[in-house]
Amino acid sequence: MDNIDKSWMSPRRSTNEYVSGVNDFLDKAFERASKGNEILCPCKKCINRYWHYRNVVEGHLVVNGFAYGYNKWIYHGEGFSSRNTPLSRNNDKDSNMQDDIDGLLHDTFRNAEGDLGHEGVREGLSEEAKRFFKLLEEEKQELYPGCEKFTKLSFTIRLYLLKCLHGLSNVAFLDMLDLLKEAFPFAQLPESFPKAKNIINDLGLGYDEIHACPNDFIMFWNDNAKVDNCFVCGSSRWKNVGVGSVNASSKIPAKVLRYFPLKPKLRRIFMCSEITIAMRWHATERPKDGNIRHPADGEAWKDFYSLHPNFSADPRNVRLSLSSDGFNPFRTMSISHSTWPVMLMNYNLSPWICMKPDYIMFSMIIPSPSSPGKDIDVYLQPLIAELKELWEFGVETYDAHTNQTFQMRATLLWTVSDFPALAMVSGWSTNGRLACPTCNCNTCSLYLKHSHKICYLGHRAFLSPDHPFRRDKKSFDGKEDHRFAPTPLSGIKVFEKLRDFNNVFGKGQNKIPRNNEGPWKKISIFFELPYWVHNKLRHNLDVMHIDKNLCDSLLGTLLDIPGESKDHINSRYDLQEMGTRK
Repeated sequence: MDNIDKSWMSPRRSTNEYVSGVNDFLDKAFERASKGNEILCPCKKCINRYWHYRNVVEGHLVVNGFAYGYNKWIYHGEGFSSRNTPLSRNNDKDSNMQDDIDGLLHDTFRNAEGDLGHEGVREGLSEEAKRFFKLLEEEKQELYPGCEKFTKLSFTIRLYLLKCLHGLSNVAFLDMLDLLKEAFPFAQLPESFPKAKNIINDLGLGYDEIHACPNDFIMFWNDNAKVDNCFVCGSSRWKNVGVGSVNASSKIPAKVLRYFPLKPKLRRIFMCSEITIAMRWHATERPKDGNIRHPADGEAWKDFYSLHPNFSADPRNVRLSLSSDGFNPFRTMSISHSTWPVMLMNYNLSPWICMKPDYIMFSMIIPSPSSPGKDIDVYLQPLIAELKELWEFGVETYDAHTNQTFQMRATLLWTVSDFPALAMVSGWSTNGRLACPTCNCNTCSLYLKHSHKICYLGHRAFLSPDHPFRRDKKSFDGKEDHRFAPTPLSGIKVFEKLRDFNNVFGKGQNKIPRNNEGPWKKISIFFELPYWVHNKLRHNLDVMHIDKNLCDSLLGTLLDIPGESKDHINSRYDLQEMGTRK
């Protein structure tokens, strides 16, 4: 499907030329990117989100046309090798695992075959790039002569994943390897567990284990890497340390952060020429007609580019956002437990793929029986250190599209979170009378003594001065509102205000004297990034949570659902207290 004529996409969809082109497209798409008897539908309405049969996709493309800007058919085999790796849709776990591995290897190594011939290029590559090409050669090797289902690499990865999924010990894994070698002497099996683990790391799927204080005061990292006790609270780094325990390798850490290094993930992206082209989409293929379709069309993105022209000069430099939220990994609400994954989104890509799971980068897993709260900054230290290095120096990266290396840099544009997590990452408390981070100290709040909660009725300040709601007393709090809209605090003002703030982290922090007052709970670790203070938009709210909560409250009140309605006896007393209702 590479380098084919796409001029037929321009004529009207009723022409024979267009219909013929659609059929040719479907032939190649079903050959290379099908899942059973279905492919992703690239029409304007489906936008590569839904799987359909051939006749349905053909009808959609004739009626609706292709999704706007979808000229590189990366979801339908453009750039794929001729080998077809269909994905089964059955529910068998082992089969699905093999499908996921095939998809991972297919996405990782597609289009790299041609680069193997460039020996001159390969001589100048980094050690990481050379390991990648070594893996590519192993991906081409059959597990044993005549084997069509597995390669040496895919079988090794599957063995490793089985060990992790079923909790096999290292000894059990080695015994299983010995049995397989004895039964299949001609198979190219890994020599040992460390060899198999190295392959996972070379693919960019490994992680670092960083021990942390059980009370979240510090991490045993960098200068504290060899310390056995927290120097703040005195807690031991280890669980159940016996008097005779001297061997660190036999000790069990009390708390462990799993950190997935960022640089190998970013360098791995540019190993695939198709994805390398997609990384330039925001600069080369994005429609620039004034409509907002992508963060690159927003004011914050444009303001960042005007402030940092050297960074914006190369469209391959990576633009990221950070998101985090807690979840209960035990699948039951009877156990109170909150684990916090931190993820990074890649905004270089087009809007129809930048939020796909395949392109979201896992950064770390913060363990805890409870939410880390504002102590999340303790765990973000490795990521912030890596982001600072990527901004100031960058990292040498191989570009599979140009067959050259370049100095890749990366930046964090903003965070995305729900309202409670906003307090954790920004440092502004989202509880109490000054809960609004936009209105900050000018938040308009009122305590309802009968409902025992705080309500916020200052939203009329954001309306136009002549709006009739500003003079409406009865529908609001019994008063007119002619205030000007509050001005959000800029990064510079926040930094100046908190320059001398005394950050105190850890679960036992209330026992430590604090000299800080007000809604600020900390100066965020993100201000360590050289550009963060100048970012126009530093934190975003997840609209999904806001819409859901608003819809639940509205429908619960309109339908008078018991326990969900906001129209109850206490609210009536509060309205009477405010003078708006009897």
